[in-house]
Amino acid sequence: MGTAQEETYNFEVVRWFTVMSVIYLVVGTLVGVYIASELAWPVLNFDLAELSFGRLRPLHTNAVIFAFGGCVLMGTAFYTVQRTCGVSLWSNKMAWFTFWGWNLIIVSAVITLPLGITQGKEYAELEWPIDLAIAVVWLSYSINFFMTVLKRKTSHIYVSNWFFLGMMVMITYLHVVNSLAIPVGMFESYSVFSGVQDAMIQWWWGHNAVGFYLTAGFLGIMYYFVPKQVNRPVFSYRLSVIHFWALMFGYVWLGAHHLQYTALPDWTGSLGAAVSLAMIIPSWGGAINGMMTLSGAWDKLRTDYVLRFLIMSLAFYAMSTFEGPVMSVKTINALSHYTDWTIGHVHSGALGWVAMVAAGALYHMVERLWNTRMYSASLVNMHFWLATIGTVVYITAMWVSGIMQALMWRDYTEFGTLTYTFAESVAAMHPYYAMRAIGGMIYWLGGAVMLYNVVMTIRTASDRREVNAATANA
Repeated sequence: MGTAQEETYNFEVVRWFTVMSVIYLVVGTLVGVYIASELAWPVLNFDLAELSFGRLRPLHTNAVIFAFGGCVLMGTAFYTVQRTCGVSLWSNKMAWFTFWGWNLIIVSAVITLPLGITQGKEYAELEWPIDLAIAVVWLSYSINFFMTVLKRKTSHIYVSNWFFLGMMVMITYLHVVNSLAIPVGMFESYSVFSGVQDAMIQWWWGHNAVGFYLTAGFLGIMYYFVPKQVNRPVFSYRLSVIHFWALMFGYVWLGAHHLQYTALPDWTGSLGAAVSLAMIIPSWGGAINGMMTLSGAWDKLRTDYVLRFLIMSLAFYAMSTFEGPVMSVKTINALSHYTDWTIGHVHSGALGWVAMVAAGALYHMVERLWNTRMYSASLVNMHFWLATIGTVVYITAMWVSGIMQALMWRDYTEFGTLTYTFAESVAAMHPYYAMRAIGGMIYWLGGAVMLYNVVMTIRTASDRREVNAATANA
């Protein structure tokens, strides 16, 4: 990295976020592989409560969403806002506070969740003292980003910054409202909401954690890194702005589609399903916008392995944002709900969209943050294929398992009794659970390859710069 760039931008904290992102990718997916294996071979819990599926599953979700995903979002946001605004971060000290605070929160999750210290709320399991810490650190991240945008040298705010800002504002009040609780101990509390209201608030948070944290934030990544990697302007800037506002106004209504056929008023589920179907349009508009940015440059996919990650992620984004609305429709939801089909849908978005667009962005940043090329382009290509194959194996197993589950659960004999017991449906799922664990292991291997490649790139960066300089001067 050049001296002038070092003076202009604060990139040291971004480097740390980048490295921790890759480490958390490997750790989070390893826990996922382990608990997937537990479902296929229950003996792996060794009769230890701390290793049981119920304890480790929230650790897995928190590790991949908040540890990996959070470090990716914070690192890329601090990187792109400086590049698009032409200024350094508003507060470098606040950026470091965000880094260390977020990682301490992750450590607290690693300690408390296996011990069973949890609120039992999806994507919001951590107890109230940690929730307070999350709010403080998230605000420091958001304020620093917002103030950096305010002091920009450019006249306009690039669209990726709008997506990041939208995510920050929404996640702030979603997290605060859903986490409102009355403490009754150091690590025990009761939600201020109860019954069906608690369920509605929980899924207002739960789906919007997906919609804003894992979608809007990562779309901010996509809108910066795809044009940069392909070295072309975004296909349609106007479409990207429409995409942004449609997501901001539409996504907040979708949470109720998780609660079809429950005590929730019927109209709320219908509203959630209707808006979910409407959201296909802006979602596909964004996916097409990203893909069409390659117009006239599709040949780059032959040699640019980083670009492959970014474009494949858009394919999975388009697929999962079609599948989700379809599953929200009441008729289909009656079949899909409570089955592994939902697990397949979540992971097509998480593994295919979120983690792959993140990998592409991280590879892009590593080369520029350390002013070098990746240690091995062939290892980047290997990671791409391991990630793609692992994702396909995983979600195919869950699709087949989920639809089979649903059909077995609703099959009746001529006498009107259930044809299969629940235990029989579980036994029938075993080969697909084993297949899911294999798919997860393939995906984890890709992450391990990435970690090795990134570490070697950083370790040899200065040596290779010296060799290139000597070659250029020869």
